[in-house]
This record gives sequence, C-alpha cells and structure tokens, in this order.
Amino acid sequence: MTPHNRAAKGEIAPVVLAPGDPIRAKLVAEHFLTDARLVTDVRNILGYTGTFQGKPVSVLATGMGGASIGIYSYELFTEYDVQAIIRIGTCGGLQPQIAVGDLVLAMTASTDSAWAHQYNLYGTLSPCADSNLLFKAVEISRKRGITTHAGMVFSSDLFSSYNALGPDSWKAWARMGALAQDMETYALYSTSAWTGRKALSILTMTDSCVSGEGFGSEMRMLGLYPMIELALAVAVEV
Repeated sequence: MTPHNRAAKGEIAPVVLAPGDPIRAKLVAEHFLTDARLVTDVRNILGYTGTFQGKPVSVLATGMGGASIGIYSYELFTEYDVQAIIRIGTCGGLQPQIAVGDLVLAMTASTDSAWAHQYNLYGTLSPCADSNLLFKAVEISRKRGITTHAGMVFSSDLFSSYNALGPDSWKAWARMGALAQDMETYALYSTSAWTGRKALSILTMTDSCVSGEGFGSEMRMLGLYPMIELALAVAVEV
C-alpha cells in the first residue's frame, strides 16, 4: 500500500488504463471489464481490477493535472510493478482537421510545466510514447475505422479556458504543430521514461479551440467509448 493507494501487492494488473475522472474509471469497470472489483478508493480516486478478453486489466483514476498523474503513475510503476499505463483522457483540439470525437494519439508531449527540472537535465526534455503501444494503437484504429491523429500534444498546467494569458494563448502551440492540449501526458511520459516502463496517451477531442464546438452533456461519457475500446484492445496486446 501507499499513501494514495490501498490496493495490496498483486491486486493491480500489469497493464492499467488511466482516466482522470474517477467516474470514468467506474464506467470502464462496470461496462467493459469482467468480474471487476474495487481495489482502492483513497481520496475517492477509484481503482478497479478485472479482466478483458481473459487478460487482467486494471483501471485507476489519476485526477487532474501533471502533479496528480505523476504521483499515481510513479507509484504504479515502482510499487505495483505495472508495466504499461494507457491514459484515456480528454483534450481540447488545436487543429482544424481534428473533429469533435476524434482520437489523438500522443507521440510526444510539450509543456509549460517545470516538471522535468527534477531530472537535472541540461536541456529540454521531450518525452514520448512507447513506440510499440503507439504502433499497435494505430494498427487497431485503422482496422476498426476509428479516426485518429498522431502527433505532439501540449500538456499545460493551465486550463485553457481559465488562464490569464488570454483566449488565444493556444494558437502559438497550434502553430508549432500541437494537435491538442491536455494537462497530464507530459508528466506521464516523463515518469514512464524515468522508471523505464511503457506509456501511451489516447485522448478524445471533446472541445475544439478552433471551432468552439464540443460534446454536449449526453456525450461526455458515451462519446468516450471508442477511446476506451481502443485502449482495451491495445492493453490485451501488451
């Protein structure tokens, strides 16, 4: 056990799906996993373990922001011997070709965070996804006809709608090719690199900074099903 996770050793599977929202973790457990059981609920961050197509899979919420997913991913990798974390999150779209509901596969992540200062690097870290997980996600999405876009994402400490930089601050990152903005991918990829484990961030574009379009309330869960299904299909291949 850790201060943030009451699961005992062996109660978390080698592959973990990581949504930010605890309710999304509950949804995955109840609607997609077989024989899912609650293994942790510290701070109401829900974690479950079950099976998918006969393979053990866990799903654990990580909360919002890089600091939060950094704690949970580090503990999963180092204390629970998790081999791979697949983030299933939401993002704001920064490019016009990405439609609401499309999936973004984060090849690499940029950030405005100081997260990487802890590694004492004399340069700028650009952490990336595990290539095997990424290639498998691309292959499966093509076979299933799921619209995906692979490239850089921008992980920010600032929620795009609430920062003092102004409503157009995202445009500079869009010009540099960022496909979408989230808050967690950079910390996850950095932690996976530091611990020598695997990670992939699969994001559903729920709100477009370009067009202003977004999911209605009824789609905030249902619209995430293609992402969840893709992540589980990748998980059983790990």
